[in-house]
Amino acid sequence: MVSSEQRRRQLAREKYLRQQQRRETARRKSRQRNVVIASVLAVVLAGGGAVAAAGAFSGDDKDKKKDDAASTPSAPSTSKAPDPCAKEAKAVAGKKPKKMSFKKEPAVSIDKSASYAMNLETTCGDISIDMDAAKAPHTVNSFNFLAGKGYFDHTKCHRLVPQQIYVLQCGDPQGTGAGGPGYKLPDENLKDPSLKGGKYPAGTVAMANQYNAQTKQGRDSGGSQFFLVYQDSPLPPDYTPFGKISKDGMKVLKKIASAGAAAPDQMQNTAPNASVVINKATVTKS
Repeated sequence: MVSSEQRRRQLAREKYLRQQQRRETARRKSRQRNVVIASVLAVVLAGGGAVAAAGAFSGDDKDKKKDDAASTPSAPSTSKAPDPCAKEAKAVAGKKPKKMSFKKEPAVSIDKSASYAMNLETTCGDISIDMDAAKAPHTVNSFNFLAGKGYFDHTKCHRLVPQQIYVLQCGDPQGTGAGGPGYKLPDENLKDPSLKGGKYPAGTVAMANQYNAQTKQGRDSGGSQFFLVYQDSPLPPDYTPFGKISKDGMKVLKKIASAGAAAPDQMQNTAPNASVVINKATVTKS
């Protein structure tokens, strides 16, 4: 016959086992949630060039659409804010980007020892970017080539990320996150000292790409899509940093960011509430 003391000990042991099981279940869910968050951070920038990350990215990327839908959870709720660029956007409404696609990356013809700057004339103001030709020659050469062709003219900046990372993404003539120039660029400058500490500092301009940190696949997949960092953002050094935004350009970028983002679309893009259209992109050498 079981004594009351034995019964008490048995009940205590069963309670302890139930507690341990609940804790293990909670730990497992936490690990799964962290993996999902890491995946979102890895692909939120995937985009044009070949895609996310930062990027996003060549011609019509059907696989990207499937991957984004499958791996990206619902975005945080967003609210509609006043559009600070509505008047300027209305003035250029109806102008469409040119449809262009190139079979291969242009041969590197820039002077790697020279200074290059790209100016984005947008409906929200000019954003000037100093580009590092020495550390990212393929990337800078591609922007010089595409800007010269008018590739970026009249293109929308299609994604604003206002949580966890803080970036505005541009460079897709389709305006969906799936467009690109038809060729892929190699990753460059991933060991830049500015990326130490697992973050991309405010003012950084970097390439979007298709790299997936979990599968270790998708290197060298940049295209035409790029992102502008308006606040220090925790990201692994997987996205080619190639430029720095000027002081005045940061004021424009922060004005865009302060208007917030719209609800996510089918591609999980959260469009900026500000109507950001690149009227013209020009690259100059000095």
